[in-house]
Amino acid sequence: MRPSLDTTDVDITRAARIAQFADSMFPTGSFSFSNGLESAVSEGVVTDAATLREFVLTAGRQAATCDGVALLTAHRSATAGDFVGVLAADHAVFSRKLNEEARTMSTRMGKKLAELGVRLGGGVVLGKWLTAIVAADTPGTYPVGVGIAFADMNSPEQDAFVAHQYGVAMTILGAALRTLRVDHVDTQQILYEVNGNTAGLYAEIAERTLDDMSTFAPMADILAAVHVRSHVRMFMN
Repeated sequence: MRPSLDTTDVDITRAARIAQFADSMFPTGSFSFSNGLESAVSEGVVTDAATLREFVLTAGRQAATCDGVALLTAHRSATAGDFVGVLAADHAVFSRKLNEEARTMSTRMGKKLAELGVRLGGGVVLGKWLTAIVAADTPGTYPVGVGIAFADMNSPEQDAFVAHQYGVAMTILGAALRTLRVDHVDTQQILYEVNGNTAGLYAEIAERTLDDMSTFAPMADILAAVHVRSHVRMFMN
């Protein structure tokens, strides 16, 4: 039995929107950041494709257990018309980013996403969130923005989670091509594995609340501190 044309149209549009928002060319400024990779390379923590793989997988898990929880909370709150819940998610994830560079990355990308989303015809919640960012009433973190954007598009939270996790991996892998002796085949192999882990990570954190958010990764914070004091930097973090 063939699916109805209406259902097919919705599924195709959803897939296209995931591809657009997850694309490394989506202009949120992710190309300016390495998600900690630059310091990891300079300090000899990441040296080849094997150690890059471990770094990306660790970053993906950290993103899921912290940013991912905020993303799902923001999506559910936006869907329910609960703007207080959106703001709570935004402040919660911002407060759990211990280093300045991580905060800068998240808020700059978040504001860019809000601005672009509004121009693309984003819904009421995204526009209200952008107003709150401009008024300095909320930090405007990227994962919360992704959650709101997909809620405004009537796309399920799984779509938002996929786009966010993909973006985390691609930020690092794109930087790796400029800082390591790895090629596109190496990075695509890692990305393929990351994509295969996404469903498991979603299942792991789907029932967590903001109080359950976890971002324990001391090495990432140490590398961030090293990066702040670096004299020569290609990326902003």
